[in-house]
Amino acid sequence: MAVAESGSSTPQSIPERVSETELRQPTETIIREIIETLLLTFFIFWLVNGLIGRYRIDGSSMNPTLQNGQYLIINNISYYLNDPQHGDVIVFHHPKSDLNLIKRVIGVPGDSVEISNEQVKVNGVVLDEPYIKEEPQYTYSGVVPEGEYFVLGDNRNNSSDSHSWSFLPEENIVGKAMIIYWPPSDWEAVPHYGFQNDN
Repeated sequence: MAVAESGSSTPQSIPERVSETELRQPTETIIREIIETLLLTFFIFWLVNGLIGRYRIDGSSMNPTLQNGQYLIINNISYYLNDPQHGDVIVFHHPKSDLNLIKRVIGVPGDSVEISNEQVKVNGVVLDEPYIKEEPQYTYSGVVPEGEYFVLGDNRNNSSDSHSWSFLPEENIVGKAMIIYWPPSDWEAVPHYGFQNDN
């Protein structure tokens, strides 16, 4: 007959008390990581929006190069590094209204611009312009002052630009048009044309 030993019992482990500090630590770590992630996200968003912008074409003044309703990516820092060049397509604040416009740079500071006989001449040289919709049906003559630019729409006879409201101050320039990104079927780099007589 088996007799149970009264003095023998299996020792049981006593659970250790988890301190309040240890319980708090994982929660604080998670909250800190969430805050850091949000701050990093906002910083990247701010940085990207500072470097590039988005612009929607509203109207036909840049036909046939750009079409109404297209969306573009704009390089906002281009002209902090270099000056605008002949043929650049730029976005700028209209000097006489609250509008943002997009046009092509035709004259830079010091240039003599003449428009007559359906031709545009810069410093006496007739421009070869494969990008325009049609030849201009107006006349113009002037010299571009320092710190300003002469801009025209590619749709010469249907564009509010320097031939109608004069020169564009450099400080009004927002950036250089880089890419058409919408609609996807139109995706391509915005064509910029340097002039034949540029070095």
